[in-house]
Amino acid sequence: MSDRSFLDWPFFDDRHRDLAASLEAWCDRHLPVDHGDADAACRGLVAALGAGGWLAHTGAGAGERLDIRTLCLIRETLARHDGLADFAFAMQGLGMGAVSLFGTEAQRGWLARTRAGTAIAGFALTEPGAGSDVAQTATTARREGTDWVLEGEKTYISNGGIADLYVVIARTGEGEGAKGLSAFLMPAEAPGLSVAERIEVMAPHPLARLRLDCVRLGEGARIGAAGQGFKVAMTVLDHFRPTVGAAALGFARRALDEALARVARVRPGGGRLADHQIVQGHLADMALKIDAAALLVYRAAWAKDGGAARISREAAMAKLYATEAAQEVIDMAVQLHGGDGVRTGVAVEGLYREIRALRIYEGASDVQRMVIARGLA
Repeated sequence: MSDRSFLDWPFFDDRHRDLAASLEAWCDRHLPVDHGDADAACRGLVAALGAGGWLAHTGAGAGERLDIRTLCLIRETLARHDGLADFAFAMQGLGMGAVSLFGTEAQRGWLARTRAGTAIAGFALTEPGAGSDVAQTATTARREGTDWVLEGEKTYISNGGIADLYVVIARTGEGEGAKGLSAFLMPAEAPGLSVAERIEVMAPHPLARLRLDCVRLGEGARIGAAGQGFKVAMTVLDHFRPTVGAAALGFARRALDEALARVARVRPGGGRLADHQIVQGHLADMALKIDAAALLVYRAAWAKDGGAARISREAAMAKLYATEAAQEVIDMAVQLHGGDGVRTGVAVEGLYREIRALRIYEGASDVQRMVIARGLA
């Protein structure tokens, strides 16, 4: 088992330590799963995570708050066991984050299903011409009577094609740029919504480009106030960016575990790789990066749980450092495996493919650097 001494840090309460132990036991029984059919695997994982009670942590009822330390612990643990399980869990939270934080009582009715694992959520933010710069969103939502009519395209949408509902950010025109956006809750069966393209990526996940062709939604579809879509999206990301760092942390811990096992086992010339000083230096660097990432991730989560109104800088630091450090840790684990490190089916080869996307989604690394720099002014 990976080093769990970090659970004794003052960031955590006994309930977090109990949860981590329970989830570890659950993962040992249920993970990993077969990734051959990513759609089917994700559907099965959502159902299993719901039945296990883990998805209950992905949404908050009226008057409740999301516990970010819990979300981070769950993502770290799931990622260490199975990257697709982490993805399935994370998207139930990110997809319904806007509803948890800003939704009406009627919209919150969906939370019972997504938390039980009987409905799959998606967050439709990215567009072909608006990735990291949400202010450039081109998808529109116009009023027709009491309805909203949405037109445009969204791309690289996680759970695209298998989700039962999506939160969509669209331009409603209350102002220019970021001031003219609103958020909407869109069921997958809404007429005019179609999957224009399924997107294949290096670590298989359900992703799609969605086309919105005069999608008609009722009056109650808007989440939050008109013109507050940018605030809704950024608040959701503020809550969930530390959890991306936590997922990277889980990948990095697994990579270190695999590397430790490898260097203890391989005996070139009669000695262990682990006995070579240069290898020991690499292992020390890996452990150092992991602990530094964990400190940043759980500091951000602890600050938010402690009542901080915004943790934009802390979340950006956690996401940036943890994902970049995990890439380096995993790369070294591959190197220490030699030729086996690039063989399909070897754990570190899968981790190498899994980690790359985390440096891009929910704000690429250079975007996080800009957020941090603005926070220094």
